[in-house]
Amino acid sequence: MSDTTTSKNTHFQDELMHGHHEETFITKYVFSTDHKMIGKQFLITGMVMGVIGVMMSMFFRLQLAWPEQSFAILEAFLGEWAPGGVMNPEIYLALVTIHGTIMVFFVLTAGLSGTFSNLLIPLQIGARDMASGFINMLSYWFFFASSIIMVASLFVTTGPASAGWTIYPPLSALPQAMSGSGLGMTLWLVSMTLFVVSSLLGALNYIVTILNMRTKGMSMTRLPLTIWAFFTTAIIGVLSFPVLVSAVLLLIFDRSMGTSFYLSDIFIAGEALHNTGGSPILFEHLFWFLGHPEVYIIILPALGITSEVIATNSRKPIFGYRAMIGSILAIAFLSFIVWGHHMFITGMNPFLGSVFTFTTLLIAIPSAVKAFNYITTLWKGNLQFTPAMLFSIGLVSTFVAGGLTGIILGDSALDINVHDTYFVVAHFHIVMGLSAIFGMFAGVYHWFPKMYGRRMNKKLGYVHFWLSFISAYGVFFPMHFLGLAGLPRRYYSNTAFPMFDNLADINVLITFFAIIGGIAMFIFLFNFFYSIFRGPVATQNPWNSNTLEWTTPVEHVHGNWPGEIPEVHRWAYDYSKPNADGSDYVIPGQDYAPQTVPLAPGEEEGGH
Repeated sequence: MSDTTTSKNTHFQDELMHGHHEETFITKYVFSTDHKMIGKQFLITGMVMGVIGVMMSMFFRLQLAWPEQSFAILEAFLGEWAPGGVMNPEIYLALVTIHGTIMVFFVLTAGLSGTFSNLLIPLQIGARDMASGFINMLSYWFFFASSIIMVASLFVTTGPASAGWTIYPPLSALPQAMSGSGLGMTLWLVSMTLFVVSSLLGALNYIVTILNMRTKGMSMTRLPLTIWAFFTTAIIGVLSFPVLVSAVLLLIFDRSMGTSFYLSDIFIAGEALHNTGGSPILFEHLFWFLGHPEVYIIILPALGITSEVIATNSRKPIFGYRAMIGSILAIAFLSFIVWGHHMFITGMNPFLGSVFTFTTLLIAIPSAVKAFNYITTLWKGNLQFTPAMLFSIGLVSTFVAGGLTGIILGDSALDINVHDTYFVVAHFHIVMGLSAIFGMFAGVYHWFPKMYGRRMNKKLGYVHFWLSFISAYGVFFPMHFLGLAGLPRRYYSNTAFPMFDNLADINVLITFFAIIGGIAMFIFLFNFFYSIFRGPVATQNPWNSNTLEWTTPVEHVHGNWPGEIPEVHRWAYDYSKPNADGSDYVIPGQDYAPQTVPLAPGEEEGGH
């Protein structure tokens, strides 16, 4: 490996000296093979998709809070789907479907793995770029094409897909079932297939890069926890995403070729279809075999980012480095054997239900290890409350709060009582949605100087955090009470059920907080784009961090380092570490020791 690295160093130095990297606008900003630019492309595209997804949630929150009332904004954006400003029932489920799809896949998956794996993996392991810049470029453009097709489905005459983001048959399997089962559903399937291609290309690139392109001295036990999280996430994606493709392929057969993998004894408008022998439960097994690992594909990168931000801003070594690695690996393994807890009410054998209950409760152990280790790292630290630090602490809060309700949903006897109610919506939005979003915001604030050479406005960051944190709990915490009261999810209106009349005020309260959260998002967007051009110029290492990305110049250099790639001598978390004789820090007057600083005589390496 060292010989290969040396030859690559020489190659890049020769190219730099002879100026072979004069790039046009197209090769630099559009069809770029530079991992840093591709990370930005994923981030900006994910942010655009996020705006679309959040706007959809605003629309159906208005409907839930004030059903049948007229809103000019609905008619302006939805057109014939909201005549007179009143939303049609047909579009409500479509908005819920596309909102869920966009947020889970196009914002959280691409915004975390796509952005930060691309940005940080070569920089933090000491590589010039990804193993294959071309494949890396392809992964983004497959993602971009997938995003365009998903957005295009919103403009189909019959409407976008309307079977829920889980696209359960028979609504997704029969084009004639409802308006949202037609062309819009087909476009959803094509879009998601391209998304999986993008994810697989990216994941394979990340794995190969981490295993083969680490700089001299960068052993696996010296990797930052961010890299461990990205590495494990990529492995989960490679193993689980192909299962979704198989589920989609069989669904296309049922839709277009008359097969019956998921269909049996179906009647439409009194007419019996020929389909027999299939089972929609088969689709649920295939979907959730991806669907639950997908939760960790989303959350693990956010947890890795949080590890880095908390250690840096606590000025302390991360507590339990090896335990944190073990918990990441345990979560990855267990994520593949818990999918059945989504299916407790499908007529599952009670013994099998008890098995999935056991594995689901078991995954709480490595999750708790991470939460307790974060809290212990924060304990008695010299805390620096940057916006990134606040969002990381917010992640710890939501991860714990949302995880506690997971114990209820993971128990087959308890889950039956609240299945498909707003209790489920509250749980997964807090533990997965909010935690991932907070992790993504933490990463953007922390590595913005590395992406754009400038710093974001700290005061606007504080406003963004507090509005987001308060509105997040204001939206999703009351939903637990709606779920315990039995309010079903995905209902267009609850006015037909008098037993839910007393819950109407809670929906109004939730909608007010949702609007505040939307305002916070636009504050972030303003801060982000304004700071790209007008933010204060960043220093090379603005946070006094130890990891390798802060040894690269502020201005982007092809190959990341203008000369030799630095050699690594220590782990990534030597903060506030005294000398062996207990005097001052390892580096006098400096409370951190970058990974490139050799160990002092008698000094023991941390994390071992």
